Amino acid sequence: MHLNNYLRIVRASAWYDLIVTIGFATPWSFSMVHQSLLQINTSLGIAGEFPAFAPAHVLMANLLGSIVTIWAILRLRDTRMEYGRYDAAGRILFSAWQLYAVAHGASQIILAFTVFEIAFGIMQLLPVQKRPVTN
Repeated sequence: MHLNNYLRIVRASAWYDLIVTIGFATPWSFSMVHQSLLQINTSLGIAGEFPAFAPAHVLMANLLGSIVTIWAILRLRDTRMEYGRYDAAGRILFSAWQLYAVAHGASQIILAFTVFEIAFGIMQLLPVQKRPVTN
């Protein structure tokens, strides 16, 4: 893949992260996100537990939302191949923990996010041709 196409993928993954996680960044926005996910989970009858969050859980969600939001903004403002590689490593970890959570009874709604984690992770691990081939 050419570098320009790769950098488009890095930016797309950053936009995805920004849109999906900014709501986790504050206790107030997280409350709305959690309620929405709970309603979707309940109305669709998705298997797995989607419990109420205690203050310590909300703190962890807010830390995740804050860091991922900042990481997304960095990748949007200064898109680099190296950031795509680091992001892919993070997505591998996120996917593993999401699959672990679902395997241990967490709501399967998480798998919708896992699909994007795996897809962007794979795309950001693809080989990149930094310079055009000359004859």
